[in-house]
Amino acid sequence: MLTAVRCSVLAIAAGDADNHSMPDDQAAAAAPARDAVFAPGAVVLVTLSSPREKFWGVLLEVSAAGISLRGLDLNSFEDFVHLVRAGEPASPAAVFFPMHRVERMEADEHSGDIPSLKERFQEKTGRPLAYLFGRYGE
Repeated sequence: MLTAVRCSVLAIAAGDADNHSMPDDQAAAAAPARDAVFAPGAVVLVTLSSPREKFWGVLLEVSAAGISLRGLDLNSFEDFVHLVRAGEPASPAAVFFPMHRVERMEADEHSGDIPSLKERFQEKTGRPLAYLFGRYGE
């Protein structure tokens, strides 16, 4: 009987979109900040499983099915930077990763004195990220 009570409470909580512990005006103000970090156009680093790999790029879409982004395997980052710096034709791939492969996604941001990958790309190539990613690299 206790299990049935827990299930019904969870079902109510999961279906209830309002946050009753926060006034409506504060809840509305908090929502855009949370969503903006992983909005389309955000530069992200995605860690994948089976096989284990990391992918860096610009987020195109996040859905229940998976993550779409335009970018490259992190192992290819330095080679890709050299191609761009040398003026060779290089373009990031548009890829989709099913959600069961996604371990984590993090915003590409600097940490203290450690620059972000976006900053490293711009520093090493002398070009803005928008050079490769168009409107999504701004």
